[in-house]
Amino acid sequence: MNQPLVSIIVPTYNSANYLGNCLQSIRDQSYQHIELIVVDNNSKDDTKAIAQKYTPYVYNQGPERSSQRNYGVKQSQGDYVLIIDSDMELSSKVVEACVNTMVENNNIKAIIIPEESFGEGFWTECKKLERSFYPGVDWQEAARFFEKKIYDRVGGYDEQLTGPEDYDLANRVEYEYSKESITRIKEIIYHNEQKLTLPRLLKKKFYYAATLDRYMNKPANQNRLTQQTSIV
Repeated sequence: MNQPLVSIIVPTYNSANYLGNCLQSIRDQSYQHIELIVVDNNSKDDTKAIAQKYTPYVYNQGPERSSQRNYGVKQSQGDYVLIIDSDMELSSKVVEACVNTMVENNNIKAIIIPEESFGEGFWTECKKLERSFYPGVDWQEAARFFEKKIYDRVGGYDEQLTGPEDYDLANRVEYEYSKESITRIKEIIYHNEQKLTLPRLLKKKFYYAATLDRYMNKPANQNRLTQQTSIV
């Protein structure tokens, strides 16, 4: 039986310190029918050189990760697409579990993969604790694995969003199909937070908030907006 091809899209920017671990985790997957696509955004370090050790499909595209992701999907040949960040590492059976879930149930259009943070320092431990409460909370987790034709049908990532774009895409899939069209697996993505600091965390939050109005005004996002914007 032919195995479905999975295209894994990794957007990068100055990712040399951790990209090798990310790409090696893709190479080490139990499911091997994988196409790896790296889309860089004008890195100033050795990111592209590292990527080229793992795949011939290394591109340059900006200005932000949503456009990088969409560009990568346009270059892909897979039946399914998995979108991860360059500071993530896949446990060995992530892709296998996602493919099996899709093949066994034609109603599933997208899959959530739980994440576990790791890194150094106090604020990284805080982030790890925070993320440990996410699994099973549907308004807090967003899908990363998609049937490619569904990804294309709903329009991919909104390139005018940075921060809430993951939720926005998953919400549009659910809005177009049903809540049951998205499920989750037990295999884990390990998220390398490196050494977080409070200023870095706050800077990221303020940066992400710049496009929040656009996210809030979309009909597909209304069902989860109350929980996502609550301070309690």
